Amino acid sequence: MPEPRRAFGPVVLTGLVAGGLSAIAGNSSAASVGGAPDDGATRSALQLVDYPAHQPLVTSLALVVLACWGVVLVTRGRVRRAVAGLGVVAAVGTTVAAVTGLVSEPRHLKDEVLALGAAGVDTRPSLWAVAAVLGALLSVVTTTLAVAWAPRWPEMGSRYDAPGAAAAPVTTPEDQSSLDLWKAIDEGRDPTAPEPE
Repeated sequence: MPEPRRAFGPVVLTGLVAGGLSAIAGNSSAASVGGAPDDGATRSALQLVDYPAHQPLVTSLALVVLACWGVVLVTRGRVRRAVAGLGVVAAVGTTVAAVTGLVSEPRHLKDEVLALGAAGVDTRPSLWAVAAVLGALLSVVTTTLAVAWAPRWPEMGSRYDAPGAAAAPVTTPEDQSSLDLWKAIDEGRDPTAPEPE
């Protein structure tokens, strides 16, 4: 087993590539016509087929996986782990949708071809359909590793937190340097006024 801290970069990078692959593959044709038809009538009928064989559910869920990776990179603690868990759920959904498309899209394309009278034509899954399944399976593996290893992964420092997230230290005018006092005046604040509660 690799050290979780050292695996951070490779796991995140693989997860991003896998999610991107599934998103692109889901938006590409998942089925194609196998072999060249012999007669001209069949070739003409095939030109009329307007079935894209896209898998929008695969693309949508893969984009959720990518969004989860983005949040995992900028969060800490339990939130990071919870978002990684959401990524696992989305990755499993992507896998189910991609496998379903691998089986059903060629059949739907064949129905469209037969409806136009192009008999004797075979349909098969495209390479994009296979890529969608592979990307989805990789997403399951990487998001699962993220859930297990996220507590030991490096985190962004608190300097990247939103302004005002941490309370500013309270200092009295006596503790402030003259430079701090002049800076407060330049900002339009009264350095001698008590801090609001």
